[in-house]
Amino acid sequence: MKAKLGMSPIAWWNDDLVELSDDVSLEECLRQSRSAGFTGMEKGRRFPDDPEIMLPILKAADVTLCGGWFSGTLVDEDLSANKDRIAPMIKLFKAVNAPCIVYGEVGRSIQGKREIPLAQKPKLSDDEMKVYARKVTEFGEWCAEQGMPLSYHHHMAAVVETEAELDAFMQHSGEGIPLLLDAGHLAFAGGGVLRAIDNHHARINHVHVKDIRRAVVDGLDRTRQSFLDAVALGAFTVPGDGSLDFGAIVQRLADHGYEGWFVVEAEQDPKANPPLRMAQVGHAELMRVMNAAGYTVETEGFPKG
Repeated sequence: MKAKLGMSPIAWWNDDLVELSDDVSLEECLRQSRSAGFTGMEKGRRFPDDPEIMLPILKAADVTLCGGWFSGTLVDEDLSANKDRIAPMIKLFKAVNAPCIVYGEVGRSIQGKREIPLAQKPKLSDDEMKVYARKVTEFGEWCAEQGMPLSYHHHMAAVVETEAELDAFMQHSGEGIPLLLDAGHLAFAGGGVLRAIDNHHARINHVHVKDIRRAVVDGLDRTRQSFLDAVALGAFTVPGDGSLDFGAIVQRLADHGYEGWFVVEAEQDPKANPPLRMAQVGHAELMRVMNAAGYTVETEGFPKG
């Protein structure tokens, strides 16, 4: 089985918490992650939106674009509005041969609102979840028809956060919307990562290997503290520096035949946890568990020729 290892630039620049952003260029971010061994990088805010500009940067860094976040609003807005907003992204991702676009639901979400505590996260009724899941499926099918598959990201402080909400979403949605399995977000929400893999492996097309610091997560007062408070306190980190057993997680994915990207997404204070050092720690741990699970990790970055 083959695997590819990527990173998210959120370790270097945080879109929601300026104080957790390192003052490094896109080129330096790519250089650091590639030097640690990663061959892909998900899109961040300092990436150009023109493929004619992006491709030379990726080639020079010897990395590929391995995904990127789209802020979806299908829980409240119609399909046409989201199609209009994602169309340029589809065009860009196709031009640079990215594997998928990550769909993150921001409608009603409190993930970017530091003044709203975790306990006040939005919840959908059973009927609302059914309608929402069908709508996202239709959107995913449309994106795939345009030549770019989506990957649905369950997320803390959003309408699909808990394991029960993920199960309901998966039950009422269809194959037209694949799943991004994020170990850190699911564990933060109190879910069973291995159980979710067992239940939904057939739809997983992208994986975020985000770790958590269990003491920070368990120490939160969710009636007062927000998702961004948790991030600032250090709830997330890279594999090998946190509390999750990635040996078991990667093995379970291997048992179900998952092949593709494993992306380290670990937003935290770059001064306390320098991104290059964190990238090195995460890569070393992933290589250890990948080898144990029988994966061959691809080492080629930007395609030669």
